[in-house]
Amino acid sequence: MIPKISQNADYTFKFKEKPSRTYRLDFENQRIIGYVNDLEAMKQAIYLMLSVERYEQLIYSWNYGIELEDLYGKETSFVIPELKRRISEALLHDSRIKSVSGFDFETQRGKIAVTFTVSTIYGETQIEKVVNI
Repeated sequence: MIPKISQNADYTFKFKEKPSRTYRLDFENQRIIGYVNDLEAMKQAIYLMLSVERYEQLIYSWNYGIELEDLYGKETSFVIPELKRRISEALLHDSRIKSVSGFDFETQRGKIAVTFTVSTIYGETQIEKVVNI
């Protein structure tokens, strides 16, 4: 017997946003120390997204992480705009992140320190990332 589908039925779906509560990670001592939620959880998620080289680990989706390895040895004039694009692209895959803006770059010997603002559904946060070139 084949089920009959009514033409007047309302088949709308509602998507629920998953809670942001997660484990608080102590990166220096490599241990879990309680829980974090909302903006603090987003800061931790952003740190992890920018610490994983995209396509390198099978455990992560191809949409997770950032591509930095091919920037080593390149000219600073090429790396700065490319870094801005890649950071934005990596973070905007997360539906909780609304925008990435206010990039500020500081070049040091063999490194670029980038500071930027991430606007999330929980608020804004300032992030800093140092990239070896």
